[in-house]
Amino acid sequence: MRSALAALTVAAFVTLLVDVGGGHRDGVALLPGFLFTVVATLGFGRVERRDHRFLRYAYTAGLLVLGFAAFIVSHASVGATLMLVVLVVQATLLLPLGAVAVVVLLLPLLHTGMAFVEGVREGLGLLAVGAFAAVVTKSLMRERDARAALAQAQLKVEALAVLEERNRVARDIHDGLGHALTVVQMQIKAARAVLAAAPERADDLLDKAQHQAEEALREVRRSVGALREQRPPVPLPEALRALTEAAGLPTVLDVHGDPRPLRPDAEESLFRAAQEGLTNVGRHAHATRAWLVLDYSPPGVRLEVRDDGAGVIGSTDGGFGLLGLRERATQLGGRLTLDSAPGDGATLRMELPG
Repeated sequence: MRSALAALTVAAFVTLLVDVGGGHRDGVALLPGFLFTVVATLGFGRVERRDHRFLRYAYTAGLLVLGFAAFIVSHASVGATLMLVVLVVQATLLLPLGAVAVVVLLLPLLHTGMAFVEGVREGLGLLAVGAFAAVVTKSLMRERDARAALAQAQLKVEALAVLEERNRVARDIHDGLGHALTVVQMQIKAARAVLAAAPERADDLLDKAQHQAEEALREVRRSVGALREQRPPVPLPEALRALTEAAGLPTVLDVHGDPRPLRPDAEESLFRAAQEGLTNVGRHAHATRAWLVLDYSPPGVRLEVRDDGAGVIGSTDGGFGLLGLRERATQLGGRLTLDSAPGDGATLRMELPG
C-alpha cells in the first residue's frame, strides 16, 4: 500500500510538471505540488507507525492545505486531482470514518468560484472520485484485517493441534511404556524370589522381562520421534556455543564466514547434528578434545564435529541418531558424512544449501 501510494503521488507531480512545462498551467503550482509530494511520500510511513491521534490529524490537515493549494493554483489540473485522491486514501488509512467523510465532503468546495451548473457538475465528479477512493481503501483495509485475523486463527489452530498431539503422546507413554516397565519390574522381582530355589524358572522370568524391556524401548523411540521438540529460537552460533560449554570435554567452536539467517529447519538440523556428534564423542570416542566448526562460506553452510579419539571401528553407518540426521539432510537437499580411521579420530559433517 505504501509503495503504491508513493508511486501515485510521484505520478501526480510528474503529470503536474508536464502540464506546467507544456504551458497549460502556471508554474507557481509546482511549489505546493512539490511540497505535497515530499510530505506524502516521506511523512506518511512515519505518521502511520505512530499511534498518535493529534499527529495524524495535523498531518492530514497539512496535506489538505497543500493539496487544495495545488488544485486551486493549477486550475484543477489532472496532477492536482490525483493528489487529492492520494489525500483521501491516506486520510482513510489514518483517521476514523467520520473524519474521512469530512475530508471527502470538502472536495466539492474547491469548485465554489465556478459557474453554478459547471461548479455543481465538477464538484459532484470530484466528490464521486473521493468517495470511491475512500470506499476502495476501506475495503482493502478490511480485507487486510481479515487476513491478519485468519492468520492468527490458523496459528491458534496449529497450537491446539500440537497440544493435542502432545497429550496423545503423553497418554501413549503412560499406557504403553508405563505398563511395560511395570511388568518388567514385577518379572524381575519374581525372578529374584525364585533365583536360588528354581534357576530355570528365574531364567524364564528374566527372559519375559527382557522381552518387555525391548517393547518399552520401542515405545520410547516412538514417543521421541513424535515429540522431537524444537530448540529455542536463538542464533545458531549462540546455540552451538552453549552446546560446547555443556559438552563434558574441552570443545572449541570455530565460526567461519559471515553468519546469515537460514531456514528454521536448516538451523534445527545443523544444531541436531552438532548435538548428536558431541554426544557420540562423549560416549564412544575416548577423546580428550573436540572441535565444532560452523562454516557459512558460499554456496551453502557446513557443520563439522571432530575429535582426537579412537575413531570408529567397523561400519560408519551409525545408529538411530545418525540415520535421523541423514534423513534431515536429504530432505533439505544436503548430505551427512562420517569420516573416521582407527586411532585417528572422527569427523561428522553436515552440508546444506542456503
